[in-house]
Amino acid sequence: MLTGKKAIILGIESSCDETAAAVIRGRELLSDEIISSAPVQAQYGGVVPEIASRAHTDAVDEVVCRALANAGVKKEELDAVAVTYGAGLLGALLVGLSFAKGLAYGLGIPLIGVNHIRGHLAAAYLEDEALHPPFVSLLASGGHTAILYAKTETEFEVLGSTLDDAAGEAFDKVARVLGLPYPGGPHLEALAREGEPVIPLPAMLKGEGGYRFSYSGLKTAVINYVHNKEQRGEPWSRADVASSFQHAALDVLVKKTAEAAEEKRVSVITAGGGVIANGYLRSSLSRMAEQRGLHLVLPPKAHCTDNAAMIAAEGAVLFRARHFSPFSLNAEAYLPLS
Repeated sequence: MLTGKKAIILGIESSCDETAAAVIRGRELLSDEIISSAPVQAQYGGVVPEIASRAHTDAVDEVVCRALANAGVKKEELDAVAVTYGAGLLGALLVGLSFAKGLAYGLGIPLIGVNHIRGHLAAAYLEDEALHPPFVSLLASGGHTAILYAKTETEFEVLGSTLDDAAGEAFDKVARVLGLPYPGGPHLEALAREGEPVIPLPAMLKGEGGYRFSYSGLKTAVINYVHNKEQRGEPWSRADVASSFQHAALDVLVKKTAEAAEEKRVSVITAGGGVIANGYLRSSLSRMAEQRGLHLVLPPKAHCTDNAAMIAAEGAVLFRARHFSPFSLNAEAYLPLS
């Protein structure tokens, strides 16, 4: 085990349409590189797995070389290679995982398999070097929506999660109904700024109390509203629909994060996942934290969407805990939150 030296970790991410690599020393980010196939995917209205896999194959060596060069780190100086092994598109994951295995094996250093979702949560460690559990985390991404309680760096308790669609998934589906291009989230947010939240929409909570969410009903309500207006030939505002949906989808997350912090008696809250890049959600979380005297740790927007810095950050957590992976590690399309 390293003594008197901060570990240098290379992170590799290839779970969807971003091929990314980053290098950190301790909690210091030395480089952060991304090559995206999103412009190509946009032509198809979403991610095509085969196109994503081919793009990763073409880009992974280049993005890793760029990350090492821009960090001023030789590959022989690395202490471990951290890589996303799930959840995500299997073909895409296998490209990054295979590259990481070969590199770690050739260098004789540990391979660290990272759960993509835990990577989103670990991004906060790069934003605040003093951050340490316990704290409450809001996770909001395309695949998951949950509120978690971090007991230690490696142990999370899931306080509640969505029972069906995730927030990010709902954003993309509603954006498609509104005729917005892929990826839908940023375009819907921009449209929402032009409207008002004047359309009544169902609440996202499922049952009384607790932290369980349901986005399926909200998505369906928006689709029905738009279809009914169009079938009747009645005027309607795309901007008002976007604003009403955004408030309904996100306000409840802020409210329940605050309640979880109070229940667990923590003074720190964090957030992670692609939806956390949403400006309305970020400002709402900041306002809530200030009103309640909580310390909010928000990763920059670039570290909310898929990136390798967060994978390296979680890799550093697992490195300190000596949680290394065998070279037989396989890619997993689905992984549990905890």
